[in-house]
Amino acid sequence: MLKFSSNTFKHGVHPPEHKEDTNKLPVRQFPFPPLIVLPMQQHIGKPAQVIVREGQEVARGQLLAKADGYLSVPMHAPVSGIVRKIANVPVIGGQKASGIYLETFPFSGQEVVEGAPVPLSASPEAILQGIQDAGIVGLGGAAFPTHVKLKIPEGKFCEHLIINGIECEPYLTTDHRVMLEQADDIFTGIRYLLRVTDAKQVIIGIEANKKDAADHLADRIPDDLPVKVKVVPVKYPQGAEKMLITALLGKEVPSGGFPIDVHAVAVNVATTAEIGRLLPHGRGIQERVVTITGPGIKKKGNYLIPIGTPLRFVLEHVGAAENLSEVYMGGPMMGVSASDLDLSIVKGTSGIVVFGDENVKRSDKIYPCIKCGACVDACPISLNPSRLGILAKSEAYDTMAEEYHLMDCFECGSCSYVCPSNIPLVQYFRVAKGIVRKRKSAVAHV
Repeated sequence: MLKFSSNTFKHGVHPPEHKEDTNKLPVRQFPFPPLIVLPMQQHIGKPAQVIVREGQEVARGQLLAKADGYLSVPMHAPVSGIVRKIANVPVIGGQKASGIYLETFPFSGQEVVEGAPVPLSASPEAILQGIQDAGIVGLGGAAFPTHVKLKIPEGKFCEHLIINGIECEPYLTTDHRVMLEQADDIFTGIRYLLRVTDAKQVIIGIEANKKDAADHLADRIPDDLPVKVKVVPVKYPQGAEKMLITALLGKEVPSGGFPIDVHAVAVNVATTAEIGRLLPHGRGIQERVVTITGPGIKKKGNYLIPIGTPLRFVLEHVGAAENLSEVYMGGPMMGVSASDLDLSIVKGTSGIVVFGDENVKRSDKIYPCIKCGACVDACPISLNPSRLGILAKSEAYDTMAEEYHLMDCFECGSCSYVCPSNIPLVQYFRVAKGIVRKRKSAVAHV
């Protein structure tokens, strides 16, 4: 069943979409690079623990690193090859972390090592374990371990399972193509999700700029599934789960709360498809669909890329501009600017957006806040970014958290986007939140 809705969340912005270059292009298989570079920290939580040794030959899909406890996921070999080195590898933010350098066999094929299948008849606990064993995390960018997200806390219940196909980030069309090309995997994934959440209703949320995907899924809903597709207006950041819950259910997740507090669980549509694709075969995740686009790219498109493929190899293959100015891992609103072309594609990489020197026209000069209120009007959770920015400049981080709800900010970037003074508000808040978390952690360990 397909339904159109005019409901949405308050505030938000309407940046140019820039999706037309890739949203009609089918997903293509990306070639294997000669060297895979795999960070063990590709998810929120503890990094995976390496269980292979240097010089060991491994097959595609083989377990390379095991989960280190509950809030962790394992890593699987994206290609068949030889473990050349176990050492620190570059990660986002200019840092280094533990990882594996895997040299690809010249004739490595697409065959994948499979483990024990997880049938739909398995218990909810066995399915959650299967999701963790497959290394599945949120593929929308957050990379939170999916098995943890799906675990319903004691005393709570899930009534609504929301499949998030919004993809409001400019330039990115990964989820759009997954919905058009992997419908069967999505509905199989929904069956697994219903088993573990015991939800009574499933809503696939899709923005109005993807009506072809909405029609495609609505026409293929199995008769025995309680699924409906709901199309909502185009607005950023509607893909944030709290905003989507408001748009679809008319409910507001409380400050500091989670979707389950309003009896909902939200799962990205590509994550859902991976659950449906991997669990029936006992496989681990070795690749993902990535949108590669931007004015600095010649061969734009959506590609199925092995996890651990170096960014430099990707850009060479798709014909990146020689005069690179900015390379975003993710989209331009919530993505992170790449500090090093030796970074790798990781599980949370939904897109690579590239700009050349001639495409970037902005002033780096930051002007004083003029109290115009544009950021307040834009903030989807009704914070006061102007006041928070002033407090951040004064390093009043505790005041930001305790009196102005800093930790509710999910760093969508709407405030920075509309600021006429060019104040990098979201960057201020990202730093401030990191400091608050460190202080809380230090107090907890005293």
